[in-house]
Amino acid sequence: MAQTRKRLGDLLVEANVLTEEKLHWALENKQPNERLGDVLIRENYVTEQTLIEVLEFQLGIPHVNLGQFPIDVDIIHLVPKETAKHYLLVPLRTEKNKLFVAMADPMDYFAIEELRMITGFKIEPCIATKQDLHKTISKYYDLQETMEAAMNDLVGFTEEENVDIVAEDSPIVVLVNQIITDAVVQGASDIHFDPQDNELRIRFRVDGVLKTERSLPKNMQKMIIARIKIMGNLNITENRLPQDGRIQVQAQMRSIDLRLSSLPTIYGEKIVMRVLDTKNAQISINQLGLSPENHTRFIQMIKKPNGIVLITGPTGSGKSSTLSATLNDMNDDALNIITVEDPVEYQLEGINQIQVREEVGLTFATGLRSILRQDPDIIMVGEIRDTETAQIATRASLTGHLVLSTLHTNSAIESIARLTDMGIEPYLITSSLEGVVAQRLVRRVCRDCSTTRPVTPTEQAILEQHQLTVSSISSGKGCAACNHTGYKGRIAIHEVLAIDDDIKQLILQKAGTIELLQAAQSKGFKSLMQDGLDKAVLGLTTVEEIVRVVTD
Repeated sequence: MAQTRKRLGDLLVEANVLTEEKLHWALENKQPNERLGDVLIRENYVTEQTLIEVLEFQLGIPHVNLGQFPIDVDIIHLVPKETAKHYLLVPLRTEKNKLFVAMADPMDYFAIEELRMITGFKIEPCIATKQDLHKTISKYYDLQETMEAAMNDLVGFTEEENVDIVAEDSPIVVLVNQIITDAVVQGASDIHFDPQDNELRIRFRVDGVLKTERSLPKNMQKMIIARIKIMGNLNITENRLPQDGRIQVQAQMRSIDLRLSSLPTIYGEKIVMRVLDTKNAQISINQLGLSPENHTRFIQMIKKPNGIVLITGPTGSGKSSTLSATLNDMNDDALNIITVEDPVEYQLEGINQIQVREEVGLTFATGLRSILRQDPDIIMVGEIRDTETAQIATRASLTGHLVLSTLHTNSAIESIARLTDMGIEPYLITSSLEGVVAQRLVRRVCRDCSTTRPVTPTEQAILEQHQLTVSSISSGKGCAACNHTGYKGRIAIHEVLAIDDDIKQLILQKAGTIELLQAAQSKGFKSLMQDGLDKAVLGLTTVEEIVRVVTD
């Protein structure tokens, strides 16, 4: 046990993964209750995987992958939930008088001593990633306990009986809250409550990919759906028509907004919650992942005193985040910025935001008309859906306003044809449109398990089609931090089309998409595929991921 008291910083310096200077800076700048390892990871001095490898090699502390470890619920109960959460640890198994425990900090002598006193076992520490531990604690302590309580509460229950779905300590209420918290812990963007013939399936969309989290008994379906509808102020007696709502909850010590949608299906109402983390509303343009060339073009567009700038892409491609980042950077006391949105996803301080309410006649078009009488400098229209909105937005840009909006098209070039289809004359497009940004979200290579490997023949062929030649490329091996997918988090890929004089001339001539694309490419325009492959070459994502998301 004496070995485990050796300081982490000294081990990292001895292993040549950290310099003395960086160690001293981290020690001087860490908060009183903050662990050194957390500071080093936050400052990108080391990765969590590096920390694990150093401890495993230098001290002989084994590394455990909790996602693939069969955990016995009876073993979990040996350690109180409060202790597990406080020290970030999970008991794994017993062997004679030994208790094997997965820990974020296996060198925490005080945690090991407290465990020894609580359990009476000799403690054998293992190391696991923090994310793995958070997920396991949430699953086995929080969600499992809540599940058991809800199941016990519903023993012998029939659908005609009433179960409390309002009181905060009700098992159904606690279960729904725990599912939401679990989704936030995993970084999910959407939570799906899918009614099936014999069960209610819970699915999370993490990094753009849906996965089944768990299945609940069918007899719990009506109470869970009813509880969610109460949280979102929906009509719980109406189950024949779709409904939309909004919920604000506290999870992981921060405010989370949930956009709620219900849809009747043959097996009951399906609920989807879009998770809107308020911290995402604070990002800036510099955090959008634009390439240097695209960043310069985009800044030039939004610096114009008037005109329209469009952000295009399918649902879930990050358009709202891009607009929020743009408004954050443009927000100034000297400017009157007004938005009309459906729904208002991110609430931005200092900006006047209008929520569309079609049931009372407040549409994008009517909201936009009213905004023009409010002396605006910058107008953001959540989406140009119809001809009327497109026409008003065009007139607003021609009368000295900068208009930001979104459009559902597959590429930047196609936006011009879309506006034409909406009835906007070519001369009005050339007079008002300043630029278009098309984007997609792709999964990022996991930083903890990223490795370099030779390019495959298929990848090489794709790269060469876009004038890129490399011999090796990055990919993720798969680790506990990324749930063994090789990817963790997402980045955006873009194409930024600036409407210059040559493009305007082609629009007036009613040129086709191919002609417009060729003219743009002659000025340095890069497609989504090209921008994505550039980022794959830089090691940020993979060729496979770009091909999955983008159709060239």
